[in-house]
Amino acid sequence: MNIDKNLMTSVIKLLHNEIIPAEGCTEPIAIAYATAKAVEILGKEPEKISLSISGNIIKNVKSVVVPNSGGMVGIAVSAAMGAFAGDASRELMVISKVTEDKLLKVKKFLEKNAVHIQNSKNNMKLYIKVKVMNGNEYASVEMKHSHTNLTEIIKNDEVIHKVADDKAMPEDAAKMLSIKLIYDLAQQVDVSKVKELFDAVIMCNSAIANDGLTHKYGVNVGRNIKQSMENGFYGSDVRNKSASFAAAASDARMGGSSMPVMTTAGSGNVGLTASLPVITFARERNKTDEELYRGLFFSHLSSVHIKASIGRLSAYCGPMCAAGAVAGAISVMSGFDYDTTAKAIINTLAGVSGVLCDGANSSCAVKIANGTYAAYDGIAMAANGNVVTDGDGIVAADVEQTIRNIGELAQKGMNQTDEVILDIMTRDR
Repeated sequence: MNIDKNLMTSVIKLLHNEIIPAEGCTEPIAIAYATAKAVEILGKEPEKISLSISGNIIKNVKSVVVPNSGGMVGIAVSAAMGAFAGDASRELMVISKVTEDKLLKVKKFLEKNAVHIQNSKNNMKLYIKVKVMNGNEYASVEMKHSHTNLTEIIKNDEVIHKVADDKAMPEDAAKMLSIKLIYDLAQQVDVSKVKELFDAVIMCNSAIANDGLTHKYGVNVGRNIKQSMENGFYGSDVRNKSASFAAAASDARMGGSSMPVMTTAGSGNVGLTASLPVITFARERNKTDEELYRGLFFSHLSSVHIKASIGRLSAYCGPMCAAGAVAGAISVMSGFDYDTTAKAIINTLAGVSGVLCDGANSSCAVKIANGTYAAYDGIAMAANGNVVTDGDGIVAADVEQTIRNIGELAQKGMNQTDEVILDIMTRDR
């Protein structure tokens, strides 16, 4: 397929928009960013903070350690960190420059219990509205649909910024994509156009994975797999090494590591899953840098494409989208044709389509390891000429219809699931 130059330019621009750095889990960081922006508008430190946030934000902030907070967890911590230690100009790196003095202010403010939190219950998956108050003055910031999309800013009843049409979704830009197009693009892309971006992915995501392998975070999923290889319980093969490397990065990220991650499609864990198994495969199979860049190009674009069908936040586990993309990327780096690549994605998605997102927490690393294993199984089946049969469960005759079926499952079928998960997570224990 001969690729139009303008199309290639648009796709590379999409990649740069979808792969961005963030420090910490993106949902608590989004709260910190919105709060820091509100304080910037107010022009003084707040005495009170009020938050109205969607259920998916609540479940993804509740259990993860906020980076640079000294091990603190939760929604109020995220807001206070943004308010007293944040720099809104850094967006998703908003709390990357925290001093001891600023952290002391955060802790003193939290002792006052001056953060009010409520569920917005407005049917939006990603919604944050923060109001910061000092005396009779206030500033509010609203965020919708993506982690940096500020749709309204108000100070003392004066509207400073408002998006006239907030219906545009971040997934809309991905509508141009298909797995066949991505496959063809991966063969033809001038890797010099994406080298700098993917060098950042390789550097940042590998660094936090190594951090997770050398330090204790969460339940140490990546370290456990590595130790099992070293003591002979597991074989020391590319499949286990990939799962260990990817899971360790999530261990560290969910456990409060201050190292940045290159996120993909609004998710750090999707970014880690889309990159680290591909990097490990390339390293273990002695692939060239060019082959690795093409594999990462395929994996990240396919992750964006598949995840666009389910939305930024959902009851469907986002890294499972990336697992399908990884299977396709391994196929591309192995020199397989489009048909085998599509079958590898179908096989993988068929195996992991029931994995739930029960919030950002230490179990994310377990899911990422399982998704990585599923990716290797998916490509192995396809390489041997096998594919899950059309009509078996959600699987369709082609990869695009299978992806659409997953989107329908996530957006329609799992709405009540999301509510039940949130109810379980927020019960008194």
